[in-house]
Amino acid sequence: MSTSRVVTYCEFFSKIFVFTAIYGMVCGGYIAIANQVPQISELPKYEGTARDLEPVAQVTPENTPASTEEKEPDIELTVIDKLLNEPVYSPFRREGTVKDSTRPVYVITGEEIEAQGAKTVREALKFLPGILPDGTVGTEVNALSGQFIRGSNSAQVLILLDGRPINELGSGGFDLSEFTTNIVERIEVLPGGGSTLYGSDAIGGVINIITRRPTEKVTTQAGVNFGAYGLNQQTINSSGKVGDIGWVVGYNRTQAENNYPFSIPEANFEGTRENNDVLYNNFNVKLETDLGSRNTLTLSTLYLGKDQGVPGGVPIPEPLYGQGYFNSLTDSDRKYTDQVLTDLTWNSKLGSGNDSLLTARVYADFLNTRFDSRNSSQARYDNRQASYGLEAQHSWKFANNQTLVYGFDYRNVSATNSTFDFSVDTKTVTYDDSISQGALFARYEINFTSSFTANLGLRQDFSSLTNGSFTSPSIGAKFALTDSTTLRANYIKNFRAPNLFNLYANGSTYVGNPNLRQEKGDSYDIGIDQKLGNFGLLRLTYFNNTISDLIAYNFALPVATYENIGKVRTTGIEAVLNLQLAKNVYAFVGYTANDPQILKSTNSTEVDKELRFAGADSLNAGLSYETPGGLYAGILMHSLGAYPINNTNTESLPGYTTFDFKMRVPLSDNLILTGSVDNLFDQRYQLFPGYPDGGRVFQVGLNSTF
Repeated sequence: MSTSRVVTYCEFFSKIFVFTAIYGMVCGGYIAIANQVPQISELPKYEGTARDLEPVAQVTPENTPASTEEKEPDIELTVIDKLLNEPVYSPFRREGTVKDSTRPVYVITGEEIEAQGAKTVREALKFLPGILPDGTVGTEVNALSGQFIRGSNSAQVLILLDGRPINELGSGGFDLSEFTTNIVERIEVLPGGGSTLYGSDAIGGVINIITRRPTEKVTTQAGVNFGAYGLNQQTINSSGKVGDIGWVVGYNRTQAENNYPFSIPEANFEGTRENNDVLYNNFNVKLETDLGSRNTLTLSTLYLGKDQGVPGGVPIPEPLYGQGYFNSLTDSDRKYTDQVLTDLTWNSKLGSGNDSLLTARVYADFLNTRFDSRNSSQARYDNRQASYGLEAQHSWKFANNQTLVYGFDYRNVSATNSTFDFSVDTKTVTYDDSISQGALFARYEINFTSSFTANLGLRQDFSSLTNGSFTSPSIGAKFALTDSTTLRANYIKNFRAPNLFNLYANGSTYVGNPNLRQEKGDSYDIGIDQKLGNFGLLRLTYFNNTISDLIAYNFALPVATYENIGKVRTTGIEAVLNLQLAKNVYAFVGYTANDPQILKSTNSTEVDKELRFAGADSLNAGLSYETPGGLYAGILMHSLGAYPINNTNTESLPGYTTFDFKMRVPLSDNLILTGSVDNLFDQRYQLFPGYPDGGRVFQVGLNSTF
């Protein structure tokens, strides 16, 4: 890392602390944290069903099982307690807490998502550190998500649904704008890779979406939401338990026109966004049954359906053949997606205690995407993927200070990609193939003392690909120097297998290479968790993430195809400061710095340059006020630094800063008013040349529980 970069980091941290102090004096007690979390207790130690060792549902006014007349008053936890006791699954492949992890992990809860008015998982990630979640084709609800973590792209970030993979192996990645948040209990972001526990695609990090579980009390929630540019959303969810049967059943319908005015000065263009509408129809069903006191069986199914216009972008005339040069606006192109994600999970508590949990799961996913191009190419592009998987693992605390998680995974994915050309009435198959992946894994954790913890992990992956097998070790440790200061360090070796398009594409412009090797990653991080009295917590992490054998399209060959031609090393800092300034008064500042340097490329002009899109620095801050009764009001800031949009760094986009106002007002015990104004000062910007943002937007909603 260059000296100038280090100086920049230091300047940012100085600004962070000055920013917090100034607002503390000016607002005089009206500062609050945007990622306030509900009260969390230690993991249950009592006898119960096997579901007690699964991801824990948050306790909210809607699902509290006990009568308030019989319940003892809650003990008010400090901001430190709330953050460190937040439940997480992804660092362990079992239920644990933030304070148990040697790795930095960041969480947004369902309560926070509701307060912030996030309609999709993509939107919910906006203010979390460690990730650059801004989409590259717009800011509307249906904008294609792009998640960049530690120099990785979206295809190199593994997406989990309740702890199991859902990434597309046909073309890579997963569009997080597909998930509406009515199903979400919490979202975890684990930067730095996760191949030791989860296998391929986890070079940059892991995002784990935890869905809602049945509540003890039968509850129905219904909501409506209206907003700018035709936003119209309705949701209904029923949850409860009768006898040994529990359920969660829900539906979300979201519609928007997104026909906002915009301008692109570089193209001397002004107009109204057209063909930008969207309609979501999402269903979710989860059924749980207790098979005695030691076993639980869970069936979960999601249907995600979306019909949207594809408006395209404004052509940018200069530079010649630049990133936006070949854009075109479209008035009739459409994209259709329908996805079914389903799994059956059995949890069994072994022995007579609560320290041994056996989990077995089978799952099947069906992902279909259709793109109709009616403007220029007059073609239909279809992508169909079927995925079948099996997981079995044992989480065993076999001694007071030692825990072992081990098991095996298997996943088979088949995908077909085809093009139908209307002009000649001909269908061409780009690829029709499959990948099988299997693995054995283990993670051992030992608490040598109350202050020192270490873990070792190892995974061996096997694949039907020629170069598919891979070994992924990991090691981590944390040491509490004092009650207030904890040091941590980690190393993880990661990989990403090439997707079917990389391997077998056979089109006029894209040709696959069946001899591709995996992309390989080495992720290091060291960090400190520093408690500031009983009112604040600073989590600071330095990371070094190297990705080699990068797969990219090589135009220099006689027949252009994909090759392992790149190597990138990203260094940077993740920092988050949480403060409680007074009762119900909080503040947070989060900073993510990325410096992705290209070390190897077939294009010599790219060497020693910054990797495009992945190098932006992000600064988030939050001011809010929240009461135990559910009242929330906050100002949130999101600032993204300038970043190059090509690997030769001859083109770039400027940074931008937006401020959002969020509120949540309980009108009664059963009725809640929510509202937000995003981009308060109407800051206009582009995330990709020629693709505009939506400017200032508002929404207001009512949610009822009965």
